[in-house]
Amino acid sequence: MGDFRLVSGERERSRGTPAERLPDSDEAFLALGSNQGDRRAALRGAVRAMAGAAPIKGVGVSPVYETEAHTRRPDEAQPAYLNAVVQLRMECSPEALLKRAWQWEAEAGRDREAEEGRWQPRPLDVDLLVVGRVRRRTARLTLPHPRLAERRFVLRPWADLAPNLRVPAPFETTVETLLARCRDCAALRRAAPPPSAP
Repeated sequence: MGDFRLVSGERERSRGTPAERLPDSDEAFLALGSNQGDRRAALRGAVRAMAGAAPIKGVGVSPVYETEAHTRRPDEAQPAYLNAVVQLRMECSPEALLKRAWQWEAEAGRDREAEEGRWQPRPLDVDLLVVGRVRRRTARLTLPHPRLAERRFVLRPWADLAPNLRVPAPFETTVETLLARCRDCAALRRAAPPPSAP
């Protein structure tokens, strides 16, 4: 399993309900998604890369969920996504972590420069959800992720991993509460246990 502690929501909840907590200063949560090529291999490869990417240490990874792709138009068809959320400990800036995330995407075959907008199929998509309690709003990076509360495909696996994590402003509530409030109606099903790192 490498540096990753595999987490199932059922096991976490069986231990009782912990108190709400804010992210630690060295803690980050990233969303992974793939709907092009070998989706499972892309997620496994990303987890493997994160496990060996000093100064980053993998801590946890959620189960995998399969979800309908969000598209620009209702009549547009794309392959379904596989999605998961990972928990990291890191000793680097959010900008350095973002650069590393783009590197992982490129290694999976994603070419950001060739994409037309944010609705393209992707071999791997890595989004920074929260990095500690940092708030950023730059041309390249917004933290916390501005659309995380709108995405059941992010919130469902994240709630398996860290249901009582309090997402910093502007959300100011737990992942589990955000999931309960989410209006995203796209079909979602649990597809696999966590993608393990060797």
